[in-house]
Formats: sequence, C-alpha cells, structure tokens
Amino acid sequence: MRRVGSKGQIVIEKQWRDRLGIGPGWSAVQAVRGNELVVRFEPPPHQRSLAGVLREYAAETAPPGREQMDAAVAEAIVRDWREEAPTGDSGT
Repeated sequence: MRRVGSKGQIVIEKQWRDRLGIGPGWSAVQAVRGNELVVRFEPPPHQRSLAGVLREYAAETAPPGREQMDAAVAEAIVRDWREEAPTGDSGT
C-alpha cells in the first residue's frame, strides 16, 4: 500500500510501469467511476515525422520533373498498346 504525498502524488510501482510500458512523458488520464479513481496512461505523441523515419530508404536524388513524368507515362502507354495490339499474323 502506498501513501499519498503532501502534494497529492503517488508512486506507481515499477512492476506495473514495466508491465504497462509506462515511461517518462506519458500522460495519466484520470476518471472517477463510483468510489474509485481510474487512471489510464497514454504514450506521448511520436517526435519523428514519417518523412524523417523513411529518410534512410529514400533516394538522395530529386523527384522527377513534369517532363520526365510525362515521358515515362507516354512510354508506358506505348508499351502497353504494343503488348495488346494484334500482331497482324492471321495464322493462315
């Protein structure tokens, strides 16, 4: 059993912090249910952007410009058309 400190603080035992994964910076959300105080813990928001997390996997080059994209799309359209176009061989 723990005692409440002079400032209303309590200590969460290490075994429970470890079990729940609670660490520094987490928020303690409190609610009263009947005669009980229920405390729910929420982790802090992540500090890294998605771009930062994926940076090591991204190419160091700049993204293609509009002309490069247009050329790539045109090339793909022509390639698909050639693959689907009849060969002209009637088989006779």
